Amino acid sequence: MSLSPAELQAISVAARWYARLQSGVATDADRRAWNDWLIADPVHRQAWQRMAAVSEQMASVPGSLAAPALRGAERSRRQLLSSVLLVVPATSLGWLGWRSETSHNLLADFRTAVGERREFRLADGSSLLLNTDTSVNLRYDGRQRLLELLSGEILVSTAADPAQRPFKVLTRHGQVLALGTRFIVRSQAQGGEVAVLEKAVEVRSFSGASTVRVEAGQSVDFNARAVTAPRRNDVSVGAWQQGSIIALDRPLVHLLADLSRYRPGVLRCDPRIAQLKVSGAFPIDDTDRALAALESGLSLRVTRYSRFWVNVSAPTGKS
Repeated sequence: MSLSPAELQAISVAARWYARLQSGVATDADRRAWNDWLIADPVHRQAWQRMAAVSEQMASVPGSLAAPALRGAERSRRQLLSSVLLVVPATSLGWLGWRSETSHNLLADFRTAVGERREFRLADGSSLLLNTDTSVNLRYDGRQRLLELLSGEILVSTAADPAQRPFKVLTRHGQVLALGTRFIVRSQAQGGEVAVLEKAVEVRSFSGASTVRVEAGQSVDFNARAVTAPRRNDVSVGAWQQGSIIALDRPLVHLLADLSRYRPGVLRCDPRIAQLKVSGAFPIDDTDRALAALESGLSLRVTRYSRFWVNVSAPTGKS
């Protein structure tokens, strides 16, 4: 059976809600938001029913999982996420990778939901600020202090260590060695980015073929094969700490891609206006307000098919 893009997206969101509600840390606000999503579109309800049917079949649990009080809480999150896999068509290998990554992220030592930012104080006195949709594992031992950034973005402020253990951040693409510093690391599927705010770091690709020292006020991109030459930080670096995205003559499609990190669902940009240059400060804690500012300030058209499916385009008759 072939599923439409809308159905696949609904399954993705349903899987996230399922894992959140079964995690044991869901709040009343989470349950209200889930219910709002559920009733917003028939496609959402169909996606949830698919998941319920598969979960009941695998767990042999009677009754419907579509009720607000979900059953089967004694099953582990690993088992729950394994059942989510069965909802996805076997030919969609990308979804298999997503399921595997999601299960790791949900079991991480530190994590944030979409749109959430949280700060943690580590045992050595270092601090760790997680941006939206971020997952981190902590690996401290007698030889090193290691953060494994599974996905997302972190701001690290390191503390001096009496045992002089090195402080490292490990991503799927390479390693960042802190040299007594304050810095940001972002990890994405295609590569990573490091921006140094104080002192310096050393960035090394996984291949070991490229190692670059990055000083305060500089940024680099890296992947498993190479690290780029350092460049100057722009004014937007780290603005998310204060709850903003700062854009200076930035293509609209890139700004919307950044905004989409802070809201669940799909935020699409009409290709005809993708390269429209935008400047301003946009709130990430209220992305609907940011979209309203674009709508009024640039005379764009923001079409909300649901809370989880938004399209930005030129007004009718313009391009």
